Amino acid sequence: MLSVIMMMVAAFALHDSSAGTVDDIRIGDHRGMTRFVVEVQGQLDYRLFTLADPYRVVIDLPELAFSGNGNAGAVSGGVIERYRFGLFKPGVSRIVLDLDRPAVVKSHFLIPPHDGHGTRLVVDLKAASRAVFLARMEKPKPLPQGSRPEIVAENRSPSARKVIVLDPGHGGVDPGAPSVIGAPEKHITLQVARVVRDTLERSGRYDVLLTRDRDIFIPLRDRFEIARRAGADLFISLHADSFKSASVRGASVYTLSERASDREAGLLAAKENKSDVIAGIDLGTEPPEVSSILIDLARRETMNYSAHFAGILVGELKSAVPLRRNSHRFAGFVVLKAPDVPSVLVEMGYLSNPQDASALANGNNQKRLAEAIRRAVDRYFIKIASGQGNVL
Repeated sequence: MLSVIMMMVAAFALHDSSAGTVDDIRIGDHRGMTRFVVEVQGQLDYRLFTLADPYRVVIDLPELAFSGNGNAGAVSGGVIERYRFGLFKPGVSRIVLDLDRPAVVKSHFLIPPHDGHGTRLVVDLKAASRAVFLARMEKPKPLPQGSRPEIVAENRSPSARKVIVLDPGHGGVDPGAPSVIGAPEKHITLQVARVVRDTLERSGRYDVLLTRDRDIFIPLRDRFEIARRAGADLFISLHADSFKSASVRGASVYTLSERASDREAGLLAAKENKSDVIAGIDLGTEPPEVSSILIDLARRETMNYSAHFAGILVGELKSAVPLRRNSHRFAGFVVLKAPDVPSVLVEMGYLSNPQDASALANGNNQKRLAEAIRRAVDRYFIKIASGQGNVL
């Protein structure tokens, strides 16, 4: 008999009613084989592939509305270390199995509805050598293009409202940092981004776009490309960190630099830059960095304006949230690499700290944070318009 080592029952609702709903997910280990089962009421189409470095099995399904916090947690036993799930792109939900060693998919198949069970997708995994894993690994076939926000930069006069793009970090299959009070980073960043958007728009001075307005995964480079297509004047990426020590708390503002300002900043950038890996993206298919003298010059100018805004923002955040020491930091965040849009990343606090986690989930505190960001944005554009923002 299959020894079930973990079982999670989750109420899922499919946007495509013809595909049915997911009843549960089961993981078991038996005679050296690890079995992963997804049970669905209704028909089920799927796509399965593996990725290396780190070792992962990726399963794409029709779009599902996953309940729970999306962390799914660790698994003790078998070759699956942990798994996670979420909306990968419109029309496609994704389950990612993190493997604790190389393993091959020995079989994957569907069991038709029978004896009170729905349709079951069964995936059997067996430990293998790295060489065997790589030999069996297939490049994923490209998914059909899902709908993406088609944002076209407008020809705006100098007096037109400024365009601000807010980027709620993580989302979908990438939950971000866990929280000591429950809701993971992806939910906190989206909540705060909506409050900041509403606060900026109420001023009547800004048009505000979100890179995501629901629980969906957005690749890092797509995030800053949304800002570029929108002709954004400012890009603000919102995050909340976690740390092994629960006593660490406070906000920081980061701007782009290939050399980190300190070890902690470098480690944070490395962690945030793994977002695409967490979501099961094959980074071998990503386009290389485009480099030219013109792009380098534009990026240098943009980095100066980014640093100028970061300094203003740190000053305003003091009245709203506790700040880390040396609260303006520098590191090589991929999401900040738009060469022509001033960009900052705000780590709003630590979800591993009970005080920060509670404050970030509190509506009144979110409003105070949003007002501080609004004041900083106002001051920044006033200085730019007056020529005081020319820091070149």
